[in-house]
Amino acid sequence: MKGKKLLTGLSVVALCASLASPTFATNSSNGNLTNPNQELPVVGFTDYAEMVKRLQQIEQNSQGLVSLEVVGQSNRGRDIYKARVGTGDKVVLIESEIHGNEKTGTEALLNILQYLGSSNSPEAKKIREEITLVVLPKMNPDASELDRRGNDLSWAEVVERFPQLAGATRPAWNYYASGVRQARDYTGKPGFDVNRDFNPDLNYVPKVTDVPGASNQPGWYITPEAQTVRDVYKSLKAEFGKVDVFIDLHHQGQYYVEGTDDLVTMSLSADFVPDPNTPRGSKYAQYKDNYNFEYSKQLNLAAYNALQSLGNNSPFNNITLYDQNLDLPGTALGSFALNGSGTVLFEVRGQSHTLGQKKKGQLVKAVETGLYGILGGVADGSVEQLDASKYNQIPRTSYSPGL
Repeated sequence: MKGKKLLTGLSVVALCASLASPTFATNSSNGNLTNPNQELPVVGFTDYAEMVKRLQQIEQNSQGLVSLEVVGQSNRGRDIYKARVGTGDKVVLIESEIHGNEKTGTEALLNILQYLGSSNSPEAKKIREEITLVVLPKMNPDASELDRRGNDLSWAEVVERFPQLAGATRPAWNYYASGVRQARDYTGKPGFDVNRDFNPDLNYVPKVTDVPGASNQPGWYITPEAQTVRDVYKSLKAEFGKVDVFIDLHHQGQYYVEGTDDLVTMSLSADFVPDPNTPRGSKYAQYKDNYNFEYSKQLNLAAYNALQSLGNNSPFNNITLYDQNLDLPGTALGSFALNGSGTVLFEVRGQSHTLGQKKKGQLVKAVETGLYGILGGVADGSVEQLDASKYNQIPRTSYSPGL
């Protein structure tokens, strides 16, 4: 593991001082927490109704600092909320639970909104002055209520809304028509992986010739959840000229820090599509003037350094790089990176079907700490002083323990 990093930007220690800070053993002692015969509870996480109530309370108690708005509806009619705090020229957009079984991001966002909407600390004031923070918590609420990856939408409903797709030989490739995926049965209640429904062309209209598509091709904006995120992104671009930072909060499986038997607490990434300025990324050449891979690397380093600052003998050191050299233009991160945003992926260990609510406090704190590292560095400009080449020094992820 790498040694302790010097903290940059606003003091993450100060920002996180009010967070719960129990003592944890090193990750390697956690062992394999998966029991395939056990139904793992998730009642400790905030459900949709509880989230709405808490968002409303945060807005009401913020004395005008936090504003709340319904910006869309899920396929089953649940409102999708946007919360906004700060008046700065730098725009940071964060979403959580695009996959409904990946829940720690929502908890972290609610805690951050509570803090920024109520604190008069110098750190909170600086963030509010320099940043306009926009968050979309639990943006796939149907999936969250079903505690699964995919939303609740059939191909027949898609064709009804987009009749031009009626001639498709088969549904979009990211459609879960039936069967069990991640311990959830889609038979009789199909859905889509919403995080493959994005397109860097923010005005794209679905075409039958683009279906079924593939993972290395753009999506279609056929799900109402992806449409809502796109519309929020477009509205911010219209208001500010660009969205400086986009962060997507996810979960992953149980992996290891390369060369060790330490379980990964969280993985980070800035890499979702090939650089349009390179031969490999030439198919995205129209976006080459927008794409800023170096800034994305700096943002990831800000999160990494904040987590490393918590000490050498804690699980918060077990941070790795997610898979690199990807080509996923149908993800929100891939599409928005091509539109000029600095992008950061958080991949926390354990989805609800493998970890339930175990380690909730530790994992939520990891997300909050990384986010505060980014917000502080963006607010005071120090993120732009980080050496982007050090991104490649972040330990890699391994799918089996090493010695």
